[in-house]
Amino acid sequence: MARVFVITGPSGVGKGTLIRNLLSRVSGLELSVSATTRKPRPGEEDGVHYHFLTDEQFEERVRDGAFVEHADYSGRRYGTLRSELERRTAGGVPVVLEIEVQGARQVRETLPDAVQVFIVPPSEEALRERLVGRGTDSSDDVERRLKVAEEELTARDEFQYQVVNDRLEDAVEELERIVQSELPTG
Repeated sequence: MARVFVITGPSGVGKGTLIRNLLSRVSGLELSVSATTRKPRPGEEDGVHYHFLTDEQFEERVRDGAFVEHADYSGRRYGTLRSELERRTAGGVPVVLEIEVQGARQVRETLPDAVQVFIVPPSEEALRERLVGRGTDSSDDVERRLKVAEEELTARDEFQYQVVNDRLEDAVEELERIVQSELPTG
């Protein structure tokens, strides 16, 4: 089975940007498309950015055991569909999961060989600026996400690797180094 890379950290830390850069640098690496109950943001497509599900559809999949991991985050539900992951790894394709901390903990239980990377913001203020700056959340949502982030940051030492996302290029290089070191050679 191919390698699974779990990339986690608080909302707004830049996981998506780092992963986009990583995917452009590491040939053959693919991003697993997560499922969510949140509404699509402008420009997001179902099946490309997320599998957008209703609460009822999500709950049905939970009952059916269709998720490798799933979590509630900021009033929404997110999860990694087992079929999405198995389709790629069975074909020998290494996969990146961009998930929240509680989901990363579940993956650690179900896939103990997965490589776990925690993305750390340079400061709480930088995280606040990123969340406000992306303009996708209300001020209440930003405050809720910051409160969750504060709790999540206490979990950073649980993770095999930590990457501080201060200067984007440095963080991408560190993430690429980690991934390359964990991929089979030859």
